[in-house]
Amino acid sequence: MTRVLKTSGFLGLAVMMVVGLYQHSLSASGGAPSWMVGGHAHLGVLSIMAVALGVVVDVYDVAGRLRTAVSGLYVAGQWLLPVSLWVGVGFELFPLLATIYLWGLFLLVAMLLMAYHFATGDAATGPPTAGVPADD
Repeated sequence: MTRVLKTSGFLGLAVMMVVGLYQHSLSASGGAPSWMVGGHAHLGVLSIMAVALGVVVDVYDVAGRLRTAVSGLYVAGQWLLPVSLWVGVGFELFPLLATIYLWGLFLLVAMLLMAYHFATGDAATGPPTAGVPADD
């Protein structure tokens, strides 16, 4: 599942760059709307964190259902939060904006699961001293 996190992170960064180029092209006609800039920034930061989380999940040996839950919740939140903003405001589907709280909750739960893993498991003692992260 960390391959999913890392791939999603790099794909998110690529999409963020395309959106950034589009925003730059809009600057000639007065600039990009603030809702587009906000979604762009969220996707960028969440994508960087997805790559980092993919490495951490490997290095600290997060396994089983916890690994699946962290990966699934994070990837869903990473994409659905900014896309809900773009679609909700861009196409005037304002009720969709309420789902942003749900996607934020997905991200929060993924981080709390990782915090639990570190607080209660072997990960609290530090990373492994030998070996490299798995190339899954």
